[in-house]
Amino acid sequence: MTSPLFSVRHLVKRYGDQTVVRDLSFDIAPGECLGVIGPNGAGKTTTIRMCLGLTVPDEGQVLAFGHEMPRDALAIKARLGVVSQMDTLDPDFDCAENLLVYGRYFGLKDRDIRDRIPRLLEFAALSHKAQAKPGELSGGMKRRLSLARALVNDPDLLLLDEPTTGLDPQARHLMWERLQMLLQQGKSILLTTHFMDEAERLCSRLLVIDHGRKIAEGRPRELIAQHLEAEVVEVYGTGALALAEAAEHESLRALAARVEVSGETVFFYTPDAQPLLQALAPLHQLRTLHRPANLEDLFLKLTGRQIREEG
Repeated sequence: MTSPLFSVRHLVKRYGDQTVVRDLSFDIAPGECLGVIGPNGAGKTTTIRMCLGLTVPDEGQVLAFGHEMPRDALAIKARLGVVSQMDTLDPDFDCAENLLVYGRYFGLKDRDIRDRIPRLLEFAALSHKAQAKPGELSGGMKRRLSLARALVNDPDLLLLDEPTTGLDPQARHLMWERLQMLLQQGKSILLTTHFMDEAERLCSRLLVIDHGRKIAEGRPRELIAQHLEAEVVEVYGTGALALAEAAEHESLRALAARVEVSGETVFFYTPDAQPLLQALAPLHQLRTLHRPANLEDLFLKLTGRQIREEG
């Protein structure tokens, strides 16, 4: 069995009386994309900060490449690439200069960095923007430049904290394409995201955390099969909410293993949707959507439908 590239062992982090990370453990194998998902306040950002040596855990270990964080932070960071949620590009430098200056932080020689810059800009689809400053770039271009910058030291592991937040669909798909290319090249990725389609598309394995604890871990499709019924029927329109509550619809609800309400939509979870769809057909005022269960359903079942505010 291949040894993990990166290991987190029994991490605990407290702030005063609040424990924000509770006995969290996981591994990242070479060439793997591990996705970390969870609601706001679940402990994802604190976990990433401990992985980067920016926050010291109260208990537990972060081990990478035969070293321990934060004791061997410099040796570990030399083999990491980081794309944070916030834009940290230098607005005073153009694209090529951002890569050059960032490469110097790793002790790379200017001639070696300059040799890498054309390939990195080509990878980011920014060759035509080499002399443009970040303020002249679209949101998608900035994110791709941040990714190119994170690759300047040819890292073994990339830590990407919500890398496509705020991007339009076209920009997100281009970013996904680039991340798939990196995985095909053998890079490893630790990815946090709020986009379930992104997690299912990119991640070979998922870690679901809530209230600082690991509540599920595994391959996306295996987790869906383990925790959910195979099919979902969404019902909305005039009278939809009564389906979940009114006594006259008890026989309808009996056709589903589980019924949930979110906003104006009723979700019927069932191993076989056909009897339910036939029973709904005479109710012409309702609209239905029949689909397979997905990661969003998993996320909502494990962490709840209640919106949580930041902080």
